[in-house]
Amino acid sequence: MSSFPRAAWLRSVRTVLTTTPSERFAYPDGRGVPELHAALADYLNRVRGTAARPENVVICSGYGQGVALLIQVLAARGARRLVVEDPSSDGDARPVAITAGLEVVGVPVGPDGIRVEELEHLDADAVVLTPSHQWPTGGVLSAAARTRVIGWAQRRRAVVIEDDYDAEYRYDRSPLGAMQGLAPDTVVYCGTASKTLAPGLRLGWLLAPAHLVDDLTAAKVLADRGSGVIDQLTFADFLTRGEFDRHLRRMRPIYRRRRDALVAALRTRLPELEAVGVAAGQHVVTWLPPDLDEATVVAAAARHGLVVQGISRYRLDPTGPGGLIFGYATLTERAIADGVQALAAAVSEARGESR
Repeated sequence: MSSFPRAAWLRSVRTVLTTTPSERFAYPDGRGVPELHAALADYLNRVRGTAARPENVVICSGYGQGVALLIQVLAARGARRLVVEDPSSDGDARPVAITAGLEVVGVPVGPDGIRVEELEHLDADAVVLTPSHQWPTGGVLSAAARTRVIGWAQRRRAVVIEDDYDAEYRYDRSPLGAMQGLAPDTVVYCGTASKTLAPGLRLGWLLAPAHLVDDLTAAKVLADRGSGVIDQLTFADFLTRGEFDRHLRRMRPIYRRRRDALVAALRTRLPELEAVGVAAGQHVVTWLPPDLDEATVVAAAARHGLVVQGISRYRLDPTGPGGLIFGYATLTERAIADGVQALAAAVSEARGESR
């Protein structure tokens, strides 16, 4: 958050406050302001390879609300089963779907994302994917696998929910384009400013097939009467001026250096903890060797003043290997090196406990 582009954002705020007619500050349209629809469609088509049309954009309060609205609409239309990646986030789609009465089924994740051969045997109404950078394991779903997922969804008249949560941060090459661009009538694209600007902005967006837009808009109005107009107009101006592109260009090398520092420190201090997944995003996952128990390592790290998450809490099937999730986005390179040194001491302690 310390890197939030305050000066550029303030310029856009001033533009909005000095040029927007007063009547625009009335209750908003549930779908959002047209300026942001147009700016997002242009940006996402250019950068993420989507097939976005302004009339198919629905603005929401972050990914959390967006996926909740979508699951609510699908449940009202008769959806009964939701497929998720295993492991996957336990804080958004999964609890919302259970509350809505849907059965949640996990499909294992391999090195390149969800195992499509297992998905193809399931009958479900929707699947939630993080295809550009699987959370948390870091794999990227191949072009061939994406085509198979879309074929599965079209045969079953299911919906693919594409969570593109940190696709702007790929450090070794350009990321694959969004799945939505391959099948805009089948895929709902979910994006957010939380990983790129600040989570406190509560800005998110859905690119929805035309047949879902009206129901999503009605659900949004019922939820909160629409997202704040001033922040939407500000973000639209910020996008149109090119400030968002400039901000991302500034941040990519910063995060890349922090990731490199983490990987190098692990290689030196804890070579048995090898980073998996592609060079992307704001976190790294390492699998634990068989002689280290995940819960024991996490507890030992806490005693050394470190917060390190285990991967087990994000699994539906508890039998997978243990692993650790390292977030590096808010840490300096010095802090990362010190943290890995402390973790090495914690691992030695954990090994002593397990003997």
